[in-house]
Amino acid sequence: MNPTSPTTSPVSPALAGHGHVTFLGAGPGDPGLLTLRAVEALAGADVLIAEPDVLDVVRCHARAGVSTPELTVVDESSTAAGVPVLRDAANLVMEAARGGRRVVRAVTGDPGLDGNAGAEMLACAAEGIPFEVVPGVATAVGVPAYAGVPLRDAQGTDVRFVDARTADDRCWAEVGASDGTVVVSTSLDSVAAAAGELVAAGRKPDTPLTVTIAGTTTRQRTWNATLGTIAQVFKQGKVLPSPEGHRPVIAVVGERSAAAQRDQLSWFESKPLFGWRVLVPRTKEQAASLSDQLRSYGAVPHEVPTIAVEPPRTPQQMERAVKGLVTGRYEWIAFTSVNAVKAVREKFEEYGLDARAFAGIKVAAVGEQTAAALVDFGVKPDLVPSGEQSAAGLLEDWPPYDPVFDPIDRVFLPRADIATETLVAGLIELGWEVDDVTAYRTVRASPPPADTREAIKGGGFDAVLFTSSSTVRNLVGIAGKPHNVTVIACIGPATAKTAEEHGLRVDVLSPEPSVHKLAEALAEFGLRRRAAALEAGDPVTRPSERRPGARRRRTT
Repeated sequence: MNPTSPTTSPVSPALAGHGHVTFLGAGPGDPGLLTLRAVEALAGADVLIAEPDVLDVVRCHARAGVSTPELTVVDESSTAAGVPVLRDAANLVMEAARGGRRVVRAVTGDPGLDGNAGAEMLACAAEGIPFEVVPGVATAVGVPAYAGVPLRDAQGTDVRFVDARTADDRCWAEVGASDGTVVVSTSLDSVAAAAGELVAAGRKPDTPLTVTIAGTTTRQRTWNATLGTIAQVFKQGKVLPSPEGHRPVIAVVGERSAAAQRDQLSWFESKPLFGWRVLVPRTKEQAASLSDQLRSYGAVPHEVPTIAVEPPRTPQQMERAVKGLVTGRYEWIAFTSVNAVKAVREKFEEYGLDARAFAGIKVAAVGEQTAAALVDFGVKPDLVPSGEQSAAGLLEDWPPYDPVFDPIDRVFLPRADIATETLVAGLIELGWEVDDVTAYRTVRASPPPADTREAIKGGGFDAVLFTSSSTVRNLVGIAGKPHNVTVIACIGPATAKTAEEHGLRVDVLSPEPSVHKLAEALAEFGLRRRAAALEAGDPVTRPSERRPGARRRRTT
């Protein structure tokens, strides 16, 4: 039995109709660092008031109709300093809570370390508005963890946290006199000044220092230096001056902070496709699991549909087949794609049918994703290829028609308007009659937005995954040919041949016709590329950084 959180028990009837505020820590940037309790609170919110940096992190967990009033800066001096300290958040929170609404106030990191959140809690308490606090991963703790910089060693190093924006001389003197680890929250263009304060207060200039920007996101970048060399490192690396100089960073200072072991401990930035923008020419529904896999390798997937699905021009054939399915015309139904499942499901819903209509009919699926779509419909396939996930693989396992054991000799094959001769011919050869029915049409999708087209042609993407010959033809048709620095990965020889016919150099070929094996092959390519750069003593760069005029852009 799972333990129940004391914060998730039903609200007391005595509080019914009253507003409630949840002060929620959204963590340092990685959406995966939200707690389970945070996700629960977001799902029940009427109003979501979030810091701009974490709005996208939390909004996806809120219900569709949630109100998200925008925070605005109300103090001109804080705007000039690039630090919007004073906001109208307190007024927005109080107004919504007074109206009896459930408010989630989301802040970066942890609300216990956010001074504004503390003031807003006091305002709630003064008016008797009930509130709760959902802790989050503090930025000063989460970012070093993602940078591969443990803050303590086996000897129990003392750890001090300093906000350089508010630190006074006494604070710098105290941390300067300590030999413990110092975690400094500052901005990129203020790191050298903070390092100077520590040296002036007594820390040795050769004390190790790491500086991390955009921590816990795929834009993360970390520099290794010492207190005395950080300004030079930034200058030599052309990090500064930069219009991004106001961006927040976390600097970790200390002889025992393990900065010298980052080559072994940098687990996040050393992912095989870290920071790579990977173009996935599939619809969001088709690409979901593939995109999740790419994110696990550190990539940033960008989904671009290359085909659109439309009903058949003459729906009568499909309607007759679905009615025949119900009346017992077929022994088997074979699904060759997720779209075929969707087409039959929509026709079922149109007739008021559900998965029970498949009773007594054997169901086959080409591929794991098609099988998953059937399971989601409430149907467990009787046959999925044990080997190659294709029509040929399905035929390898399909039983021949046996008049003794098979009362009906007919197979219903709902498909795209693109021919499926291989499967039809194979089933006929096995003794089956086949109703080959067009369930949907595939047409070329609309062109993607102009900035996406420019990124494709201009080398803004690091890799593109082609999962069929049609994705090659359609992508080139609607968006243009990918730049020659972009890594081209193809699911099989036929797709690779089509890519080459379009003037593309194929860098990665999947060992099996599987989208997940294709992503795995791209990750292995990225690992080899990274290892070669390190062995040569070169900086590890992304393919898009090789194009003429390209600059390092991980900090944007």
